[in-house]
Amino acid sequence: MRLLLAEDSALLREALIALLERLGHTIAATAQTAPDLLAAFGRLSDAGEPPDLVLTDVRMPPGNSDDGLRAALTIRASHPTQPIMVLSQYIADTYARELLTLPEGAIGYLLKDRVNRIRDFATALETIAAGGTVIDPDVVQHLLGSSRPSPLDTLTAREREVLALMGDGGSNADIADALTLTDAAVSKHIGNIFSKLGLSPVEDNRRVRAVLTYLQSNRL
Repeated sequence: MRLLLAEDSALLREALIALLERLGHTIAATAQTAPDLLAAFGRLSDAGEPPDLVLTDVRMPPGNSDDGLRAALTIRASHPTQPIMVLSQYIADTYARELLTLPEGAIGYLLKDRVNRIRDFATALETIAAGGTVIDPDVVQHLLGSSRPSPLDTLTAREREVLALMGDGGSNADIADALTLTDAAVSKHIGNIFSKLGLSPVEDNRRVRAVLTYLQSNRL
């Protein structure tokens, strides 16, 4: 996999390069500031070789606030399917919420201090590059809060089981196998879940939204 890495800390940037190369990936370009990230992505895209994944921090120069995250949103605005992983110590409320609800998926938000196993980090990279979504539960808890009434109260016991398996990353086929259901039954349960949670059929990211609701309710 070819990656564009944006990290302003020289020490951490070099450590990530070494780790990513050890995992078999290639560093297509690096950036130390948010403008550098946008410029590097532009060069790669103009050359017809966009990165397979952008890995960026949140707090980067020049503003040292949420510049890296805003740069990621700028990239997604022009390239809606570009896979992006945010790896940071911080949660930028507004822009993080905007990033994680983008309809095309291929998004991740992990907290540096909570990445305890290299294998999990490697799997997250592959999942995001393949169009999936990986979100640290602490990010979910922070963004959605824990004081709201749970919208899951309207779900049946079976629908809760289906949603729990969705939260574990299960596909429809995985859920059917785990619960000994037909594919049609699983699809019907998921449709009921979307309806009861108020997720419109026109929302491309409603599966992600349903999982976010499940994670919030269980205070992960």
